[in-house]
Amino acid sequence: MSVSARVLGIIRRPRVTLQEVASRPQWASLLVALTVVTAAAGAVVSSTEVGQLALVDQWERTALAFGQPVDDARYAQLQDWSRRGPGVAVMNAVLAGPVVAVAVSLLAFPWLRRPRHRQANDGPGREVPGVSYAQVLAVAVHAGVILALGRLVAAPLVYARETTASATTMGVWFPTLDEGSPVARFLGTIDLFTLWWAIVFGIGVAVLSGQRPRTCAAWVVSVYVGIAFLAAAVMASAA
Repeated sequence: MSVSARVLGIIRRPRVTLQEVASRPQWASLLVALTVVTAAAGAVVSSTEVGQLALVDQWERTALAFGQPVDDARYAQLQDWSRRGPGVAVMNAVLAGPVVAVAVSLLAFPWLRRPRHRQANDGPGREVPGVSYAQVLAVAVHAGVILALGRLVAAPLVYARETTASATTMGVWFPTLDEGSPVARFLGTIDLFTLWWAIVFGIGVAVLSGQRPRTCAAWVVSVYVGIAFLAAAVMASAA
């Protein structure tokens, strides 16, 4: 399958595409393409004055969320750092692409590598051998198509809205909530594209393990929601 076919397959038919990926684990070309495209999109926005002001706004909101005051000197420092916006965009693309894919695959591999028993419909079942790390990494990279899509959608929204505050979090559905409230902080950490990614990666885990896709997707989503809850709790306690 070509890179474009795999990208469309992850969006339209993730299970079928991931089955093909698991049988023929190829990931390098897709990982490079996703990283380059998302880095370029972010760098273009971050090179503009609007993008740099949005970056300063993001850093200021992050500092305030963790209870760190931003005085005039600190704000001027943030403005100076924002001129390195394209470099920051490239670094973010690497973190959201290769780093996330490797980290997630390393976490999932110890469980997926173990042989497991698969129950047959008309018999006692059989022992299924564990998978290779290349298969797990390929699934993680292909699930990253959804994260890359989210970053591509976010890039023009940052310029149009003049803020990096995500327009794809659940928090935007509840604009009347106090931004400093625990509920608003929690909903603001739940990104819809990351939820979509968690579901797709869960489907990939099911393909590799032979488990039910709904069960695996539910586990991955639960882990993501739990991490988001902890992040919101830390911000609330630091504020």
